[in-house]
Amino acid sequence: MPDRPYTLLSCCVSLDGYLDDAGPERLVLSPEVDLDRVDAERAGCDAILVGAETVRRDDPRLLVRSESGRAARVARGLPTTPLRVTVTRGGNLPPDARIFTEPGSGTLVYAAAPAVQPLARRLGAGATVIDAGADVDLGWVLADLVTRGVDRLMVEGGRRVLTSLLTASLVDELQLVVAPVFVGDARAPRFVDAGTFLWTATNRARLADVRQVGDAALLRYALSERYSVPLQEG
Repeated sequence: MPDRPYTLLSCCVSLDGYLDDAGPERLVLSPEVDLDRVDAERAGCDAILVGAETVRRDDPRLLVRSESGRAARVARGLPTTPLRVTVTRGGNLPPDARIFTEPGSGTLVYAAAPAVQPLARRLGAGATVIDAGADVDLGWVLADLVTRGVDRLMVEGGRRVLTSLLTASLVDELQLVVAPVFVGDARAPRFVDAGTFLWTATNRARLADVRQVGDAALLRYALSERYSVPLQEG
């Protein structure tokens, strides 16, 4: 058994490298055709992970939207939608967030030890809260997901989770969509924070595929030797 799932990072950025703007409402950068492509990717995964900040700011559903995608999962003996996963150190998660209230295959919350009991009481039946130690080690989280039957994991943000996984070299594939938009606001969240990354000017990441998706470009990078899974067709 591998020590972690095949881990795919999926995100869309502006031409100047931002995930969102600084406004209160989420900025949708992806064209509709790319949202369909991402939905097909979700259908092929066992779990979808986002950070607590993404839960608070975007309130994602983390569901497979298309009927055909859900039907294909059922035909393979899987739940209609992947397992939903989030991580938190402080436990600041709203119990009315949609990943806790909408039907699905369940939600796991990996929390730092001091936050586990109060968070479990607050979320109730909406999630299973797992003690991830004094600090949430994402390597440990991925290893635990394998024991729960997660072979393929899709990570959809936010920047802190993306940064942590990339700097720890825990990623096999990056699907980066570049939208033809400038955000132009330094207060907005960038794709990643500052950090020490394996891929540098002297150790460049391998570009495996480039595709046009609507008016955006999909760049698909192989970030480990495990990269081998073909792109899902949307």
